[in-house]
Amino acid sequence: MPKVSSVVVPYAAYLRVYEPLAAFPEPERTRWARYARRPDRPSYQDELRRSLADLLPTPPIPVPVHESSDAFVLDVDGVVCVCPWRTRLRGWQALGELAEELPASVLDAVLPPLVRHQAAQDYERWLARNPDARPWIRTATWQVPLNWFVLVSDEERRYEKGSGEVPPMLRYRTPMVQARRRVARALRTLRDTIEEGPLIDGLVDVGRWLEEFHPRSLVELDYGGLVHALPAGELEGDHSAADVADGIEALRRGDGMAAGEAYGRLVERWRAVRDRRSAN
Repeated sequence: MPKVSSVVVPYAAYLRVYEPLAAFPEPERTRWARYARRPDRPSYQDELRRSLADLLPTPPIPVPVHESSDAFVLDVDGVVCVCPWRTRLRGWQALGELAEELPASVLDAVLPPLVRHQAAQDYERWLARNPDARPWIRTATWQVPLNWFVLVSDEERRYEKGSGEVPPMLRYRTPMVQARRRVARALRTLRDTIEEGPLIDGLVDVGRWLEEFHPRSLVELDYGGLVHALPAGELEGDHSAADVADGIEALRRGDGMAAGEAYGRLVERWRAVRDRRSAN
């Protein structure tokens, strides 16, 4: 594999699902099994670097011409689990969300309307042939959605400070059955205690997404490039999943004050990230 830059690309977090090989039909299962044995598999940052490289030509390439044949691989107690990149599908989906993220003038400068229109037409034709397609990876820029924290617990948190050219790392991994159980419990509490809104809608959406995968899958919440948007001391002390769990438990008990305190900790912790996003 060619040498790649050591620069880590900010500022996005990821929610990934790793499915066991048994979840894939043949011949895809055999292909992934063979792929998992490769010693030169690309890293998390390689996918982002390749995507950014596509934006350099004129006109830019907003969505890869061909679907990626790469994946992330984990060995979980001797069981090989795979998370396909599906970069092309995710590119189409992200392109559809850009209009909500960027002003029209900025969007037109980054990706001309003709380029976006052609990509949208390609996606419509592809989706008509693949109506059940879904990505194994979800991406959020400049934030970790609160509903993602519902899926994991503080005990599953793993933090590494990093050193030299090795960046810090903060992530959670949990069995699919646990993630689904937590979603169901949280939805019962939220629907009993607060009005319908973005938090409930987001949790319903991510819960439906999880139902698409094998029950013995693994769910990973990775801060990704957001580790560079939080000061090192705050990152080490970041226990947002615990704060979300405390807030939901407080709502279940009817303790509005404790729920407000947990939410206040989240708001304060992520204030620096919001400020950096506004500055950009």
